Amino acid sequence: MKSKELSELIFEGVVTLTIVYLLYMGMLMILARLVSAPPVLLRQMPSLRSVVLIVDAFMSIYRDIFQWIAAIFAGVFTWWRLARRYKQMQLGHILDELHYIAAGNFDYRIDANNSGSYVDVVNSINTLVESTVEAMEEERKIEQSKDELITNVSHDIRTPLTSIIGYLGLIEAGQFETNEEATRYIHIAYTKALQMKVLVDDLFEYTRVRQPTTPLLLKTINLGHFLEQVAADYELESRKRNVEIEVFLKTDPLMVEVDVDKIARVFNNLISNALKYGHGATWIHIEAEKIGSEVVIAVKNNGERIPSKALEEVFGRFYRVENSRSKETGGTGLGLAIAQSIVALHGGYIYAESDEKETKFVLHLPLEQKGKKEEKANA
Repeated sequence: MKSKELSELIFEGVVTLTIVYLLYMGMLMILARLVSAPPVLLRQMPSLRSVVLIVDAFMSIYRDIFQWIAAIFAGVFTWWRLARRYKQMQLGHILDELHYIAAGNFDYRIDANNSGSYVDVVNSINTLVESTVEAMEEERKIEQSKDELITNVSHDIRTPLTSIIGYLGLIEAGQFETNEEATRYIHIAYTKALQMKVLVDDLFEYTRVRQPTTPLLLKTINLGHFLEQVAADYELESRKRNVEIEVFLKTDPLMVEVDVDKIARVFNNLISNALKYGHGATWIHIEAEKIGSEVVIAVKNNGERIPSKALEEVFGRFYRVENSRSKETGGTGLGLAIAQSIVALHGGYIYAESDEKETKFVLHLPLEQKGKKEEKANA
């Protein structure tokens, strides 16, 4: 409490006690006048005469009782006035601190320990401020994410586009010696155009699956057969890289309700990433089992370990563990972000773990899409 406020409380107490004292003295004067009433008045008012006689006989007792009553009243009334004034001061402090926060000092919090009876109000205000700050921070991150998205897309489109313009410019200017050289320029431009198409397709898919209202074309499938088919699609590429892909089912048969095309996209991304970035891997294992009301699927490889810091960001848009996008690996960096969004659409979640022995991406999916409004596909 500030010295000025303490002075105000003392002044308030003195004024209150003075008022009570004046009331007390006024009551004493009234009683004294009654006792000393003129005899003529007493003869005219017999009832008043009896009262005066009683008061006169017990004057000392009445005075003591009245003094005690007056003292108690003075204490209670003074305490009430001071308590009310103190609450007004506390409320004034809270309003001043609210104005301070509203001025842009969102890191400031009101001290609830000195808020007295307003502690619940202060806690509610602090909670509201924290929620507002979190919402503002989330909005800032969204804006930053949009800026990063535009920057990354612009970079990934500009690089192949520059090559396309360059090679087509050489052909347009006739700066080639043979038809074979012109054909090579056209082929390079065509390849770069395909890279741009992949980026645009991935970006479109990413923005689409990020919407929680995106419909799922649901169908109940045998997960074992589905995973075997997905693995078979990569048989040729895995042989070229001397990597063996195997599927292991701890629960068979394992029936699950999913959007087949979207879930296939998830496993295509995971297996493709394992082949491209699992340097030194000799095997890729896809393991699935039923646990309670969900299915747990792990895509593992014994390749190079992913750094711990990278694991926290691996599902981010355009994130790549490598520092550069090489021609060998290619890709847009949207694959895992798309996979995470698709899994979330199914009411599940995905995470990554990596150590010296193996790297694995683990999916948790509900066996049935209960309570959803998606349109089911015909079997």
